[in-house]
Amino acid sequence: MTLAFSSSAATVAVASATVTSSARVPTLRGFVSFRLTAKKLPLRSHGGGGVRAMSELVQDKEPVVAATTSFTDAEDTTPSDLNHSRTFLDARTEQDLIDGIRKEKEAGTLPPNVASGMEELYWNYKTAVLSSGASGADETVISNMSLAFDRMLLGVEHPYTFNPYHKAIREPFDYFHFVHTYIRPLIDFKNSYVGNASIFSELEDKIRQGHNIVLISNHQSEADPAVISLLLEAQCPYIGENIKCVAGDRVITDPLCKPFSMGRNLICVYSKNHMNDDPELVDMKRKANTRSLKEMATLLRSGSQLIWIAPSGGRDRPNPSTGEWFPAPFDPSSVDNMRRLVEHSGTPGHIYPMSLLCYDIMPPPPKVEKEIGERRLVGFHGTGLSVAPEISFSDVTADCNNPNEAKEAYSQALYKSVNEQYKTLNFAIKHRRGIEASTSTVSLSQPWNESLSV
Repeated sequence: MTLAFSSSAATVAVASATVTSSARVPTLRGFVSFRLTAKKLPLRSHGGGGVRAMSELVQDKEPVVAATTSFTDAEDTTPSDLNHSRTFLDARTEQDLIDGIRKEKEAGTLPPNVASGMEELYWNYKTAVLSSGASGADETVISNMSLAFDRMLLGVEHPYTFNPYHKAIREPFDYFHFVHTYIRPLIDFKNSYVGNASIFSELEDKIRQGHNIVLISNHQSEADPAVISLLLEAQCPYIGENIKCVAGDRVITDPLCKPFSMGRNLICVYSKNHMNDDPELVDMKRKANTRSLKEMATLLRSGSQLIWIAPSGGRDRPNPSTGEWFPAPFDPSSVDNMRRLVEHSGTPGHIYPMSLLCYDIMPPPPKVEKEIGERRLVGFHGTGLSVAPEISFSDVTADCNNPNEAKEAYSQALYKSVNEQYKTLNFAIKHRRGIEASTSTVSLSQPWNESLSV
């Protein structure tokens, strides 16, 4: 069971929630979260210097961490003195890490399922990073896994509870940069591309001007947020730091995912796919989702918001007969609900179709699983991100005869754009066409190379 980070692998939804603020807020379904960017943390030398340097950020003060089944309205708290084990921060070698897992398991600190997940994650992460052929890959594995295991252990020792709106934790430990350091070695930048980079700059300008931006996108893996941030890091780091992702409860309760989710700005909701898993908790989940909707409405009214949504209601899956991946169909109601929420905010808003191709970094299981702790694979692969021009609802629906027809037409227009962009990314990455795969509507580039040549 290879568990990795983040941000939102789970399908997210707000089921049957109605919120009243300055305007009626529609029920939201099919939200997905994700999320991660930033600067490289120093790698450790053979003596473990990188992890030791980072440990200075970890000592003494730490945010409380955790597996809870509800969201609270309390402020994030930071205990001034936690008795946190240094088992993993003091590790120097691979054997130290494996022995540390077994030691904490025997001591009762790590539950058996968490310990086994951590150990399998180590081997999968190691295989992926070493396959990159990068210089110092062995040291990178030890350094990154030491920090990851330390954060996971802390999360078991001192469970953290996410608020309906969670702001990325940047101090005393910077979870935002931590995630990027972990994900960066999994991306083959030589075979990765950004489509229409100039449009990302355009939407960043709009955000800075006070406008709201919504990215309607497909969703492929728990690595999605990190891929977005890292591919835009050289050109638009502001986007990675300010994007807000709607997160399903599974990625904020799974002990191996939570540390990565803590580094993102999240609007936390309970997934529609798992709303009825426990009948006794349905009412609590709906009330929690209503609180999250209120947070969403408040944020949008303030302006300058960037929200990423996958209205398919979950991650893409391959065609069972062909094995080909493609964006999962959008839920027209989810698209329409988000559109109305943006329109009711009283602030200029824009909706852009965005496409992601990165399933090889951390492919989801073949089908939705009920139990927390799904098995995940980790790989080193090329990735792709593309955005197309804003799509106007009034332009697309001018000839529609009724609201339902308009809702369907708008959703299809966005989905069509996402699919077209995805095909271009697929030709560039999977078929190794590179920049030559560019079309009249999707111009591919590698901003990280362009920034180095300036």
